[in-house]
Amino acid sequence: MKCMNKIWITVSCLLCMSFAFSQTPKWETLFNGKDLKGWKQLNGKAVYKVVNGELVGLTVPNTPNTFLATEKEYGDFIFEVDFKVDVHMNSGVQFRSEIKDANDKCLVSDKKTPERVHGYQMEIDPSDRAWSGGIYDEARRGWLYPMEYNPSAKNAFKNNQWNHYRIECIGNSIRTWVNGIACAHLIDDMTAKGFIALQVHEINDPKDAGQEIRWKNVRIQTKNLQPSAADNLFVVNLIPNNLSPEEKKSGWSLLWDGKTPNGWRGAYKTYFPDTTWYIKDGTLNVRAGKSAESANGGDLVTVKEYHAFDLQFEFQISDTANSGVKYFVTEKEHNNGSAIGLEYQILDDDKHPDAKLGTDGNRTMASLYDLIPSKKILSNGGSRREKIPIGEWNRGRIVVYPDGKVEHWINGWKVLEYQRGTQYYYALVARSKFVKWPNFGMAEKGHILLQEHGTHVAFRSLKIKEL
Repeated sequence: MKCMNKIWITVSCLLCMSFAFSQTPKWETLFNGKDLKGWKQLNGKAVYKVVNGELVGLTVPNTPNTFLATEKEYGDFIFEVDFKVDVHMNSGVQFRSEIKDANDKCLVSDKKTPERVHGYQMEIDPSDRAWSGGIYDEARRGWLYPMEYNPSAKNAFKNNQWNHYRIECIGNSIRTWVNGIACAHLIDDMTAKGFIALQVHEINDPKDAGQEIRWKNVRIQTKNLQPSAADNLFVVNLIPNNLSPEEKKSGWSLLWDGKTPNGWRGAYKTYFPDTTWYIKDGTLNVRAGKSAESANGGDLVTVKEYHAFDLQFEFQISDTANSGVKYFVTEKEHNNGSAIGLEYQILDDDKHPDAKLGTDGNRTMASLYDLIPSKKILSNGGSRREKIPIGEWNRGRIVVYPDGKVEHWINGWKVLEYQRGTQYYYALVARSKFVKWPNFGMAEKGHILLQEHGTHVAFRSLKIKEL
């Protein structure tokens, strides 16, 4: 009997070991170190070749971005690769990507090619901008997770050295690492599967021809995936009116539930002004009307008041739109027009006349209205703001720290910061239209307000984290 028990124990152990072994993730090699079998070239005419067991990409003038793509498509996976890139070269790793006609309405038009690779890209950026590890949406929506969200990880990439990249795509969660440092965390559902591709970026100057990037140890897991341990990164969640488990765990909550007016009322009112504001398909909309502050039904304010917080919101402007998101609104002024508070300006800068009023552009998009102009930037991190497209969703963010420091963000860029209660702040108020309001913007706490200003503007994905 004892012998029989030993046999069963031994068999059970072997079965358990076999099951555990079968559940262990296995790596599949995507590059054999000899040739480009399993890969195909797309979009441009950069040179790809195999040298000493490494896959080498070389820049070529007068050709658009070029991609060496896997013949297979991948949905959920963990991908890793080692690479070394020229210090003057931009590159990236595409994933869950596709190629379609460049005239497809969901794509950015590119007249250079009849078809255009588009999809997620983990950035390789050896420039001083240092956005390696960020997530870019190639030929589609632009930057989704610039590294301004996680500046401490900008030093993870090493110039003139081999670097190690890791991408985890599991469901709607997309995460990246550079040399073991967590860089980006994106929640998005636009593309569930697609090819993986290694990019050689286009060059504008012929003297830059021949710059190279080298890849090796290209591998992937697709079964029994085990995600890395949770991190504390800022999460960019592009699924409307949604909170990921990571956001909930770190203290985020929805400021609007996406369905009802719960938590909101009219400024100076006890009710929700549904003749002016309406809810449709997960968006909170203000109707167009008389082109004046609160002339058609008034602003919306949160029922709750807030002191220190991180506020995210998405907004969609119409032609000549004017609106804003205000904070530290107390409703003590009992004024006519829009309730008084510090304002994140929302405006069609190109067509609305308010953009040319004020001082130094302090009434333009994302500015602290009539006080501080927002920094104008390009999508590549330059010195001017990228054009805000009419009818597309933009991501706003206001951060108010417990010590009174405030930041305004738009589409991943911090465009201004200031400190409430400083001499500089009071000097700005003194030269503004708010000088007549005692202690303007200095309340200990206040409501958050969405402004009605006579034009159609839509909001969604309003979420807040109290600090």
